[in-house]
Amino acid sequence: MSFNLSEWALKNRSITIYLMIIAVLAGVGSYYKLGRAEDPTFIIKTMVVSAAWPGATVEETLKQVTERLERKLQETPHLDFLRSFTRAGVTTIFVNLKGSTTAQQVPDVWYDVRKSIGDIRHTLPAGVIGPAFNDDFGDTFGIIYGFTADGFTQRELRDYVEKVRSELLHVADVSKIEILGAQDERIFVEFSTQDLANLGLDRAQLIAALQAQNVVQPAGAVQTEAETLQLRVSGAFQSEEDVRNINFVVGGRVLRLADIANVRRGYADPPQPMFRVNGEPAIGLAIAMRDGGDILALGKNLSRAMNRLSADLPIGVEPKLVADQAVTVESAISEFMTSLWQAVAIILFVSFISLGVRPGLVIATAIPLTLAVVFSVMEIVNIDMQRISLGALIIALALMVDDAMTTTDAMLTRLAAGDTKEQAATFAFRTYAFAMLAGTLVTIAGFVPVGFAASSAGEYTFSLFAVVAIALVVSWFVAVLFAPLLGLVILTTPKAGASSEPGFMFRSYRAFLTGAIRARYLTIALTIAMFVAAFLAMPLIPRQFFPSSDRPELLVDLSLPQNASIYATEEIAKRFDEALKNDTDLERWSTYVGRGAIRFYLPLNVQLPNNFFAQAVLVAKDVPARERLKVKLEKLLAEEFPSVVARVYPLELGPPVGWPIQYRISGPDISKVRGYALELGELIAKNPQTVNINYDWMEPARQLRIRIDQDEARLLGLSSQALANTLNTVISGVSVTQVRDDIYLIDVVVRATADQRVSIETLRNTAIPLPGGRTVPLSQFATFEYDQEYPLVWRRDRLPTLTVHADLRPGILPDTVVSALTPEVTAFSRSLPAGYQLAVGGTVEESAKSQASVLAVVPAMLLIMLTVLIFQLRSFQKLFIVLSVAPLGLIGVVLALLTFNRPLGFVAILGVLALLGMITKNAVILLGQIDAEREAGKDILTAVIDASSARFRPIMLTAISTVFGMIPIAPTVFWGPMAFAIMGGLLVATILTLIFLPTLYVTWFSLTEKRGDKPAAKPV
Repeated sequence: MSFNLSEWALKNRSITIYLMIIAVLAGVGSYYKLGRAEDPTFIIKTMVVSAAWPGATVEETLKQVTERLERKLQETPHLDFLRSFTRAGVTTIFVNLKGSTTAQQVPDVWYDVRKSIGDIRHTLPAGVIGPAFNDDFGDTFGIIYGFTADGFTQRELRDYVEKVRSELLHVADVSKIEILGAQDERIFVEFSTQDLANLGLDRAQLIAALQAQNVVQPAGAVQTEAETLQLRVSGAFQSEEDVRNINFVVGGRVLRLADIANVRRGYADPPQPMFRVNGEPAIGLAIAMRDGGDILALGKNLSRAMNRLSADLPIGVEPKLVADQAVTVESAISEFMTSLWQAVAIILFVSFISLGVRPGLVIATAIPLTLAVVFSVMEIVNIDMQRISLGALIIALALMVDDAMTTTDAMLTRLAAGDTKEQAATFAFRTYAFAMLAGTLVTIAGFVPVGFAASSAGEYTFSLFAVVAIALVVSWFVAVLFAPLLGLVILTTPKAGASSEPGFMFRSYRAFLTGAIRARYLTIALTIAMFVAAFLAMPLIPRQFFPSSDRPELLVDLSLPQNASIYATEEIAKRFDEALKNDTDLERWSTYVGRGAIRFYLPLNVQLPNNFFAQAVLVAKDVPARERLKVKLEKLLAEEFPSVVARVYPLELGPPVGWPIQYRISGPDISKVRGYALELGELIAKNPQTVNINYDWMEPARQLRIRIDQDEARLLGLSSQALANTLNTVISGVSVTQVRDDIYLIDVVVRATADQRVSIETLRNTAIPLPGGRTVPLSQFATFEYDQEYPLVWRRDRLPTLTVHADLRPGILPDTVVSALTPEVTAFSRSLPAGYQLAVGGTVEESAKSQASVLAVVPAMLLIMLTVLIFQLRSFQKLFIVLSVAPLGLIGVVLALLTFNRPLGFVAILGVLALLGMITKNAVILLGQIDAEREAGKDILTAVIDASSARFRPIMLTAISTVFGMIPIAPTVFWGPMAFAIMGGLLVATILTLIFLPTLYVTWFSLTEKRGDKPAAKPV
C-alpha cells in the first residue's frame, strides 16, 4: 500500500504534535471525570411478583393464587425459570430471565409481566390483595447510616431520621433512600371480651362508632359574592386521647371508650423487621446512588451533609456509619492505581534495561499517550473505573506496549543498518504495520468470549473485553502515528564503528534454535508430548467460579425453625450481639432481624423477609481479622446456638450464588419430595468435606384448628365468616381507622387484652355475640385440636422443590466436592420415580451456565481469528502453522496454576482464551519476518534462523513485559488466577513460538519444496 501513516505523521509534525497535546489534556480531564465504583453494573434479571390472600391456608394459597400467577408468568418472553415462595396467605414469585436477555430488553419484559398479570387479576379469588411488582430488586444501597437513641422514644428518633432523610435527598447523585428498622406506631384499643358481653356491647358497634367519627368526608362549601367558605366538621382523631374520649350509649348510659377498654399508643405488634447497630436498636438510612454517579463524590457530599446535620441533632441521637462503599471503592481504586503505576514502572524498567535509555524513553512516552486516549474513550462509552476495568487496564498495559516496542526496535535496527531517521521511522509501518494490526485484531478476538458471553458473569466482566479492545486499537495508532515522531526526536544514529557484536543471550538463542531445527523431529515430538501431558494434568487443577471477596465483611445467617416468631428471632439476635461485644477483631456490625441485609453490595445474595430469619453484617478490622473472626464465630454458633441453622461467610464476587453446595429435588407430591430430600441430605453428609447440611424448607409447623359444628352455629344464627372476623379481632386485632399525625398515618387496632389473646383456655371461653344481643362461649359449638402444615413451600417452575444446602470445610472448592459426589448422586437420581427430578444448583450450576455462555461465543472468536489470519497470511499452510502454535500456551497455564496452587476459575478461563490471541499475534509477526527474509533470496533454513533472531528481542521483550507487568495483580484474590495463567502460558508459548514454530516451518516447507511444490504466496 502506497499510503504510509507514519510518513504522513512526520510530514505533518505540527498536526501530530497538536493531536498528542490534545490527547494528553483530554485524557487527564477524563481521568478525573470517570465514575468510580466497586463493581461493574450488571442487571439483576429478576422481578418479584407478590400477592396476599389473608386467611387462606398454605394449600389454598398455592392452588388458588401461586398456581394461577405462575401459569401466566410462564408465558413471559426470555424466561429462564420461576421460583416461588408461599406462606399461608402470602405468595412471592421470582421471575428470572435468561442470561442472554440484554439490558435493553429487560424493561420491556417487565412491562409485559405487569400487563399479563393485570389481564388475569379478575380471575384471582375475592379478597386477594395485589399482585404487586418489584423490578428494582437489583438496587444497591452502598452507604448506610444507623441512628441510635439514648433517652428518646422510637417515634422521636424516627422524626429526627425522617428530617435527615429529607435533607439527604437533596444531595447530588442520591437516587433513593430507604428507612430500615422503623416501627410504625399503633393505637391499640384492647378490651375484655367478658366485660363487653356483660355490658351487652357488640364489638361491631364499637368498630362502627370509631370509623364513623374519624371519617374524612366533604361537608360542602358556602359560596358568597366575595369568597368561598369550606365547611369542616370536627371529630377527626388527632391523638390517642381523642380515641379514649369517644362516647358510646350502652343501656341508656353514655360511656367513654376509656371506661370499657384500654387505649394506649405503641408500635407494630408483632414488630416489623428490626435493625440493630453494634448491639443497639436503631433506625437506618440506606442510600442508593443514581446510575452513572461517582461513589467517591457521593461519599464526600454525604459526609459533609451528615456533619452539618449531626450538629443539629440532640445529644443522645447518634448517627453511625454502617456501610460505606465510598471508602471501599476509594481503597480499591487506590490499590489498583498503585498496581497500575507499578506495572508501568516495571515495563519501563524492562524497556530501559533491554533497549537502552533513549529507546526506553520512546516507550515511556508512548504509554501515557495510550492511557490518555484510553481514558477519553472510556468516558465517551461510559465505562467507569471499577474492579474489572482497572484490572483490564493492567492486563492491556503489557499488551499495548507491544506495538510501540516493535516500532522502536525496527527503527533501531534500520538506524544501525545506515538508514536515515526518516527512513527508519517509516520502515516499521511499511514492514510490520499490517502484521501488527492483524495481531492486534487477533488478540482482541481472543477477548470476544468475554465481551459477548450471554450470562450475568459475562455481563459482569464485559468491561474487560471493552477496555482491552480499546487499549489495543489505540496502542496500534500510537505506534504508527506518534511513536515514529517520538523516535525521530529521541533516538540517535549509532556512532560509526560502534560494536554490533551480538550479545550472549542472542548467540545462545541462535545456537539453540539451530540445534532444535537440526533435531526437528525430536523438537516437534517433545513439544507435542508436553502439550499432551499438560492436557492430561488439567483435571488436577482445582475449579472455581468466582473467589470470595477480599473485603473485610462477614455475613452471618441465623435461621430458626420456620414457625418461629420474630420475638424468638430477636432474642437470638440479642444473644448473638452480646457475644460480639468487646471482640478485638471486630470494627463494627449491624444486625437485621426478620429480614436479610439490604443490598449494600451489588453481588449480595439478598434474603427474603421472614420472621424466623436474621442476618448480621460484621466488618472486621482487616482480612486476617476476618478469617480469625470466622473461626471464632463458627465455634460459638455451634456450641451456644445449637438450635439455629447458622452460616458464617465472606461476601461473594461475581453474580450472587448463596450456599456453595446445592441440590434441588422437585416433584408433584410434597411429602415424597421431603422424603427424597432427607435421603439426599444423608448421602451428602457422608462426604467428609461437607458441613452444615440443611434444607430451605422441611419441617411442618403446629397449628390450632377450630372445628365448627355448622348445624349448631346456624341454629345460633352464626356464620363461619362472622366467627372468623370475631376471632381475628379478638386474637390478632383489626385496623379499624387511622389517626393522621403529622406525616404519619397511625392505625387504630381493636383487639382483646393480652391475657385473652395468648391463652387457649380463654379462647375456648371467648364470648361470641349472637344476632339477638346475647353471647355464647366459643366452646359451645366448636372443638379444638392441633394439626400440622408446612409453614412455607418453595416451588420451581410450578413444582414443589426442596433444596439441600451444604457448606464446605476451609480450603475446599465446590467443584471438587460435587465431582466426588457425582457417582452416588447420579445413582440416586436414577432411582427417583417418574415425575421427580434432581438437579445440581449453587456455585457449580452458575459456573456451568457462565462457562457455557463463554464457550457459545468461542466459534465466533475462532471465525474472526481465522478470517483475519487468512487475509494476512494468504496461505493455508501458514495458517496451519500459526494454529498449531496457539494452543501451546496450555502447557504454561497448567504448569503455573499447579505450581502456585491457583484455581481455574471463570476469570482464569477468560485469560486462557485471551492467551490464544496474544500467542497468535507473535506467530503472525514472526511469519511475516520469515517471508521478508525469504523475499531477500535466502534459503529456508537461513531465512528462518535470521528472521527468528531478528524478532527474538521484541517478542521476548513483549512477553517479559507482560509477565512482569502482571506481577502487581498476581497476589490479588480476583485477578490472581488469571494473571498466573497468562504469565505462565505466555512465557512458555513465547519460547515455543521462537523454537517450535521455526522448527515446524522448516520441516513443513522443506518437505513441500522437495516434492516440487511452489513456495507459499508472498504476503501483501
